Amino acid sequence: MKNPCGFTVIFSILAGIVFFLTACVQPSEKQETVFLPKEFFSVPDRETGQTDVLELRCEPLSNVRIAVIGLGMRGSEAVRRLSYIEGATITVLCDVVPDRVTQSQKLLTEMGKPKAAGYSGEEEWKLVCQREDVDLVYVCTHWDLHTPIAVYAMEQGKHVAVEVPAALTIDECWQLVNTAEKTRRHCMMLENCNYDFFEMATLNMARKGLFGEIVHVEGAYIHDLRWLNFDDSTGYWNMWRLKHNENNNGNLYPTHGLGPLAHILNIHRGDKMDYLVSVSSNQFGMSAYAREKFGEDSDFAKKNYDKGDMNTTIIKTHNGKTMMIQHDVTSPRPYSRIHLVSGTKGFAQKWPKKGIALEPDAHHFLSEKDLEALLAQYEHPIVTEVGQKAKEVGGHGGMDFIMDYRLIYCLRNGLPLDQDVYDAAEWSAIIQLSKVSVANHGMPVAIPDFTRGAWDELKQVTYYTR
Repeated sequence: MKNPCGFTVIFSILAGIVFFLTACVQPSEKQETVFLPKEFFSVPDRETGQTDVLELRCEPLSNVRIAVIGLGMRGSEAVRRLSYIEGATITVLCDVVPDRVTQSQKLLTEMGKPKAAGYSGEEEWKLVCQREDVDLVYVCTHWDLHTPIAVYAMEQGKHVAVEVPAALTIDECWQLVNTAEKTRRHCMMLENCNYDFFEMATLNMARKGLFGEIVHVEGAYIHDLRWLNFDDSTGYWNMWRLKHNENNNGNLYPTHGLGPLAHILNIHRGDKMDYLVSVSSNQFGMSAYAREKFGEDSDFAKKNYDKGDMNTTIIKTHNGKTMMIQHDVTSPRPYSRIHLVSGTKGFAQKWPKKGIALEPDAHHFLSEKDLEALLAQYEHPIVTEVGQKAKEVGGHGGMDFIMDYRLIYCLRNGLPLDQDVYDAAEWSAIIQLSKVSVANHGMPVAIPDFTRGAWDELKQVTYYTR
């Protein structure tokens, strides 16, 4: 006869363990509710008749008519860059601040371009998306409007290019994916760092096997933005970015570091991101800056800023690769995206020291002379084609121009875009997923498959040319 008391003791022990673990993962106020990852972010079924848009090809556009919505720091620069590209015409300018529309109109005139229609107001973007003389809606507003404008524009039959991040929540990510699949319109996130000269060279090196099997990659957005966050005259309109730091704790801006690495690892073109774990330091820098800049009794100093100074997120892929992505916009330290690629035959990184190390002497970086020779040898064909022009036009050293050039080139030639709506969703999804993990003591959180099972139908990322 079995001892019932033994069962009682065992049951009591197990119950205590469950209670302890449950107590350990209770989120603090203002954080995400605890759910099992796969239950929380389940993948919804496609609606009947809806199919994927992998390598979507649309009708060629001999002249791409563009509406730029949002004319702050990024939008006004986009107006300037796009004016250099053959086959691109800015037909509409829109911003909530009327003076910004006026300034961009002046820029078009100075560059000898036709005057664009001007709109100003908080809801005018809807009228812009409805216009018949617009093929592409180029979105440079604050983050909260990225998905609403992108979805509405696609519903009006327009292609969309949307600044980073394309979405703030998993629900918004699915809105982008489902709308793109239903309308068969392009939706590209404007991740300019994919077009940095060094990042493109390492992509080419990876394609040609220089690093062997890629095992681990690292990226980041480490950029001291404290002065911009607290200044809405030259920084972010209505201090919208500061508000995100007040109310969210996770990786709020993952795509600059993640984008180039996701293409090197062929994410949703032969591999996929399975799950992540994420932790944040406590918040120190924003409060310290507010006290020193505005005084101990200022409203800024009295605010609670949820965003931990440094967030570190680790991602595991289906094929067994690891990705480390960091975010810090409140520490006084040099800018860095890290961009590190580690494989079975070699290693590359851009910050803090640009260098490449290869077998058989991978313990040491190549000399400056050998590094420059290698970078020249593996220069990406797109950089060879348009790199000099990109340096002349500028935009973060030219990568912004290459991004715009490639977008217009693909639209004019009816080619798949370099980045698709699944890139936009996957990279942006890290925001909410990291918040959930941080709130639950680094709990693993599953990353949804936005392709709904088609992630291995393609075998690598392709930047198409005619």
